[in-house]
Amino acid sequence: MSVSAQTRLLVIAPHPDDETLGGGLLIQQVLAAGGAVHVALLTDGDNNPWPQRYIERRLRIGPTARRRWGLRRREEVMRAIDQLGVPESALQSFGWLDMGLTAHLRDDAPGAIAALRAVLQVFQPNVICCPALGDSHPDHGAAHVLCRMALAGVDRPPELLGYPVHGDDDDSAYPIWIDATAEQQQRKLQALAKHQTQMVLSGARMRRLALSPERYMRVELSAGDARLPWRPPAVLKPSLRLLMVTLDGARDWRWPEAPLVLDPDGGYRLQAQAGLSVTGPAFVKLHLDWPSPWIFDHWGWHAL
Repeated sequence: MSVSAQTRLLVIAPHPDDETLGGGLLIQQVLAAGGAVHVALLTDGDNNPWPQRYIERRLRIGPTARRRWGLRRREEVMRAIDQLGVPESALQSFGWLDMGLTAHLRDDAPGAIAALRAVLQVFQPNVICCPALGDSHPDHGAAHVLCRMALAGVDRPPELLGYPVHGDDDDSAYPIWIDATAEQQQRKLQALAKHQTQMVLSGARMRRLALSPERYMRVELSAGDARLPWRPPAVLKPSLRLLMVTLDGARDWRWPEAPLVLDPDGGYRLQAQAGLSVTGPAFVKLHLDWPSPWIFDHWGWHAL
């Protein structure tokens, strides 16, 4: 991938450390070429209970403790981007709820889209890197959906690159690899080390991610497939929900009540418009309607 002094890179980071894991090498190369970088931090990573319990030696984590943890992680991300050469003024923190981006899209999709569009209008990026749609962390998938929504209708959309962090080891899906120097790789590791709260319990995994090739897929902004990719087992159907997000808002159905059409081969598709005005891109997510200690998505998002 070539960069130049004209490159204006916007990095979408759902949590502190994603900016380094997802774009630490690309950021350095853009800045070395004389380009500009802006980091949009969607959450402060405040819902991160196990490292917090371990470091603070506490079992119960209330709202005050969560806010304090979020401030600590925001300080870490400022030190990390400084290590990468990004000034503090180039970091914009939205302060949305960690593990809450899907709910934010469900409850206020137009507002979330408008907030990110404001960043696009001010910074005017020509390259954006954001989490891949298939990333299994729910905040990462939701961040991708938000980015695609914000770009809808843009006359000359920037190049959109998706980066993997969680759950996708298929190198063939990410054909764009960043060829880094040893110095750049070392600086990425040094930036990652600034996220001390994350390194305490997950240091080996984090370093392994940082040492892996930094790779991207080029994301097409065209519509996806009207057929849903899921065929859930009958035993789960009463507990499943189907969320659809569009530029106009969202609908969240129980699976048995969703306006689905069953194809002859046993696959599903949503009925046309599904009772919701659709004026642009649309995404659906299949998820279980019960709390679980497992934070990662099993089914995730699909572009319609």
